[in-house]
Amino acid sequence: MPNNPSTPISTLQDYNAERRAHWDKAAAGKISNSIFSRAYRGRLAEVYSLLVSPGQRVLEIGCGLGDLLAATRPTYGLGIDFSPEMVRKARERHPNLDFREAEAHTLELGETFDAIILSDLVNDLWDVQTALEKLRPLCKPSTRIVLNLHSRLHQPGLGLASALGLANRTLPQNWLTREDLENLLYLAGFEVIKRQKEVLLPLPLIGGFFNKFLAKLPLFDNLTWTNLLVARPQAQPAQEAPTVSVIIPARNEAGNIEAVFSRLPRMGSETEIVFVEGHSKDDTYETIQKAIAAHPEWKCQLHKQPGKGKADAVRVGFAQASGDVLMILDADLTVRPEDLPRFYEALVSGKGEFINGVRLVYPMQEQAMRFLNLLGNKFFSIAFSWLLGQPLKDTLCGTKVLYRKDYDRIAANRAYFGEFDPFGDYDLIFGAAKQNLKIVDMPIRYQERTYGATNIDRWRHGMLLIRMVAFAAFRLKFI
Repeated sequence: MPNNPSTPISTLQDYNAERRAHWDKAAAGKISNSIFSRAYRGRLAEVYSLLVSPGQRVLEIGCGLGDLLAATRPTYGLGIDFSPEMVRKARERHPNLDFREAEAHTLELGETFDAIILSDLVNDLWDVQTALEKLRPLCKPSTRIVLNLHSRLHQPGLGLASALGLANRTLPQNWLTREDLENLLYLAGFEVIKRQKEVLLPLPLIGGFFNKFLAKLPLFDNLTWTNLLVARPQAQPAQEAPTVSVIIPARNEAGNIEAVFSRLPRMGSETEIVFVEGHSKDDTYETIQKAIAAHPEWKCQLHKQPGKGKADAVRVGFAQASGDVLMILDADLTVRPEDLPRFYEALVSGKGEFINGVRLVYPMQEQAMRFLNLLGNKFFSIAFSWLLGQPLKDTLCGTKVLYRKDYDRIAANRAYFGEFDPFGDYDLIFGAAKQNLKIVDMPIRYQERTYGATNIDRWRHGMLLIRMVAFAAFRLKFI
């Protein structure tokens, strides 16, 4: 239902003319700067600056005064608004950004962006689907659309705030639900990959506790003022077969090396094997050398790990790999090499951008995972699904697959989480979530070891993982 009754508008031109005059008048006068408006806009700026990594090409449609666009710290920022007065003021406030007068339903820019923002805009559009469809030519496969819209629960409160001058007066609104917007995004060719609820109390100081903590908890999240969605263009298969690098960290795994060559399928236009040996007490390094010499038909690399821990080994392998697609295969072969083509197909078909192995779907062989380890993995899967806003059933399966270009973005922003993960699994998962990659679980059958013993200490490493969950909560959820 609309905020205010008015004579129905019958055409897009009349609709926009009325709104343009409204926002020109608001910009020429005084934009509401009540403590509620400042706190609400400030919280949105915080959230968007975390969802949109700095240093990207960012477009905001319905940019107003440009403050939200500036908060994302783009290398190139373009703000679009149909109000000439808003555009004029935005240029004065942010001379380092580009602002243009244009209209969302007829937008044609001839360039692409890394992120496109529509903040509190869709409820003010004549035809939301058409406006969203206009975004497709502006997108690369990696582009993220970030939108927020007011919760319908607060429609009466916003009307009262407008009447009291505590918020900008608005003309009649669409008042879409989150489900309405998700459906319209789907119809326009987009897929929602993340959902958040934000702003429980739009007030300074005490609002921080309510907005960063209570708003993330069950029950309280249903009282928030705005729904936020992150979407990506619907999946498009790769046009050409990429090259593949399979990174195999190996410590005390001499008995498993020959099986790698006999069981690993070839994938993509070329498959490379990158071994990273990690200070073994057996003859793993020498065994790999001999196996590589015995299999000249395979493209291989062998590196000695300079540091400690699987995370260090994986990073060495990723840095040295030449493939477009990066895969991790543990040398214990408890994840079957024969399953890797399924990960490859899920990635290159566009179904996901970070393919995560899952051991907890199919029945395991009796000795594949100890009972306490199984309970721990189930706990972490629940915790991480809540933290990431995407379902994740198994956080510690060693096999993960992604494109090099996406790994490079994760590595470039690693300082946000720090160097604290000895396994590398959480480092990659956290990074994928921070970069808004589409995470897809890939169920596999988990096998018993046939050689050697696990390098994981379940108690010591379990406590470390709990600390990492707590750390991630304050870097991904309570922000």
